Amino acid sequence: MQERVSNFLTDIIDADLAAGKVKEIHTRFPPEPNGYLHIGSAKAIWINWGIAHQYGGKFNLRYDDTNPVREDDEYVRSIEEDLRWLGAEPNGGIYYGSDYFEQCYQYAEQLIKEGKAYVCDLSREDMAEYRGSLTEPGRPSPWRDRSPEENLELFRRMRAGEFADGSRTLRAKIDMASPNMNLRDPAIYRIVRAHHHRQGDAWCIYPLYDFAHPIQDAIEGITHSMCSLEFENHRPLYEWVIDSLHLGPYPIQREFARLNVTNTVMSKRYLRELVETGIVDGWDDPRMPTLCGLRRRGYSPASIFEFVKKAGVAKVYSLVDSRLLEYCIRTELELAAPRRMAVTDPVKLVITNYPAGKTETFTLPNNPNKAAADDSAREVTFSGELYIERSDFAELPPPKFQRLKPGGEVRLMGAYIVKCSEVLKDAEGNITELRCTADLETGNGMPADGRKVKGTIHWVSAAHCVSAEVRLYENLFTMENMGEIPEGADYKDYLNPSSVTVLPNAKLEAPLGAAQPGEKFQFVRMGYFTPDSKHPGVFNRIVTLKDSFAKTLEAAK
Repeated sequence: MQERVSNFLTDIIDADLAAGKVKEIHTRFPPEPNGYLHIGSAKAIWINWGIAHQYGGKFNLRYDDTNPVREDDEYVRSIEEDLRWLGAEPNGGIYYGSDYFEQCYQYAEQLIKEGKAYVCDLSREDMAEYRGSLTEPGRPSPWRDRSPEENLELFRRMRAGEFADGSRTLRAKIDMASPNMNLRDPAIYRIVRAHHHRQGDAWCIYPLYDFAHPIQDAIEGITHSMCSLEFENHRPLYEWVIDSLHLGPYPIQREFARLNVTNTVMSKRYLRELVETGIVDGWDDPRMPTLCGLRRRGYSPASIFEFVKKAGVAKVYSLVDSRLLEYCIRTELELAAPRRMAVTDPVKLVITNYPAGKTETFTLPNNPNKAAADDSAREVTFSGELYIERSDFAELPPPKFQRLKPGGEVRLMGAYIVKCSEVLKDAEGNITELRCTADLETGNGMPADGRKVKGTIHWVSAAHCVSAEVRLYENLFTMENMGEIPEGADYKDYLNPSSVTVLPNAKLEAPLGAAQPGEKFQFVRMGYFTPDSKHPGVFNRIVTLKDSFAKTLEAAK
């Protein structure tokens, strides 16, 4: 984030700085380590890291590991890896919510002693019933008026493990008639016997997020706790904790709308199910919206942050077209990616008048958009036996077809003009070979007689290419707004059966055999591709060459 970004969050910060309320901006990103980060996480990172970076402040990574049931060190490692890949360096430090368990516990005892919290024996179901509704106030728990001494004894016994899981909770004593349901004596501690990835079995009671989060923010000196919009109604509870424990006046919580993308699900529960049921090839499947999936697909940190920036920061729900993300990476690769020829569905083309055993090289540009670069061109070997795309030949061509056809001429990219003279087929009628003659006077120039040849197709030499598998990806889901799934329907009912197309017998320019994951290429006329990081010899399509979305953006300006 080099240029200054302005939005309603920076307006708040500007006002706080101008009023002298804070001197240094300190933000945090608090992911729960129960899954891999996704494109929605990138928005939260971009906002929190970007604002700290913009104001010369500090940015913390803090794992919200207060729920041991779903958390795992695998997710801890993946989160830090993704954060560093994005370039969002946590210059304020890396922390764990579990590091503050003892402090949270002591603060809970403080609330009990001051009569602001009590131990409740209601079951989870009864607590929900007592809570009331949006139109009816809640009813006080039968145990709401226990004395501080009794509550303190019971809470300490909860910590000692004397009670069964779920049998008791510690609740904040706020207001059972509040119009905000989150203030109707919310639970702030529950009994859970589960092995914690860092604390082991040291604890059998765990603080809930709404209680632990503001305490953690205060301990770390966070000034602005920026989170997604679903926490807006939780802000009064955040402020109650800060005020009741005398931790203020900062941190303050402010909310922004989550990033919702078309044809995509962001729920970790759904994403985990896709992985665990084998519907996708792991959390890093290139069809997944996870950051590791986008990285494997070939997206760059810059393209992801540019997408988030263009999507905007606001306080209202919106659904962002996934084509905007494609536009961002396509714009980047158009300037950066070297060009290579790759034939994804090959058919052999034999030049009958080309001298047997002869080879020569032709010079082709690496990237015409990188003028005067030292590596602006490459040498490609040509021979009398080539592969071309099967779709570049039509025995019965449609109107205005400008590629190869019987008796027709076409330019081989950067090389000779050829004319198709014969079509060979197998017993089932499938085309197996095209025989052509070349105008050997053309080289990569124009015909001497001035005739015009409109079509140009790409090719590779049969003896000087490598074989590879090419995978073409589309949206994982068919429904544009996956948040509007009808009641009773399963999100898996909207899986796209054509989300990946495998082309197992592609033929590529020979140097591509040494390409490494992370390198990106334009396969001319085919799209942008990168080697797969898990399967050698496989290339993933990052994005197609063209899309109408660029015109949509221009029209919106």
